[in-house]
Amino acid sequence: MGHREGVQALKRTVQAAPSLGIECLTVFGFSTENWRRPVEEVSDLMGLVRSYVASDLNRLAREGVRVKVLGRRCGLPKDIAEIVERAERTTAHNNRFVLQVAFNYGGRADLVDAAQRHVDRVLAGEASGPLDEAMFESGLSTAGSPPLDLIVRTSGEQRLSNFLLWEAAYAELVFQDVLWPDYGPKALGDAVAVYRHRDRRFGGVEVQPALATG
Repeated sequence: MGHREGVQALKRTVQAAPSLGIECLTVFGFSTENWRRPVEEVSDLMGLVRSYVASDLNRLAREGVRVKVLGRRCGLPKDIAEIVERAERTTAHNNRFVLQVAFNYGGRADLVDAAQRHVDRVLAGEASGPLDEAMFESGLSTAGSPPLDLIVRTSGEQRLSNFLLWEAAYAELVFQDVLWPDYGPKALGDAVAVYRHRDRRFGGVEVQPALATG
């Protein structure tokens, strides 16, 4: 029941995000560690992916939503991998709003995969010289995505849970007690309001505004 209610929360949140000035929303759907859960629960989660895409993909496409899926494709059931590819292909040219779904994703795994991609490029003669941040980022699942501004952690938890570890470097963190199945426009709006009052310095110092009088 909780996972199905979570899908409804996702729909409400995606619907509300553009009106709050959000251009890209990333949600954690299934982690690389979630395979350890009971077989019945994993099967139920995969079934929800099938039903959500079947019922909502065309609507998302009509509304200008681009769907991107972050994470490893290897290890996914064949039909789920095909669903992921179809969702990305169907919405590839949309630009009103980007919905990124982290699925079979783990922050550490993504860092390892990015490092391996760089090694593969070097061995293939496609890259040379010192590895820099931009080069490394190009191998992440989030390559090409806008910088991460805000991470919202629901359900009263206060940890990142292996989510977007590289991208979180200068993201603002907001922790909310509301459970994810109950999430919606109000909770998202509250999180955005907190974010807008933050002073973001990106490792620098606060600059006091100049004052001129005459």
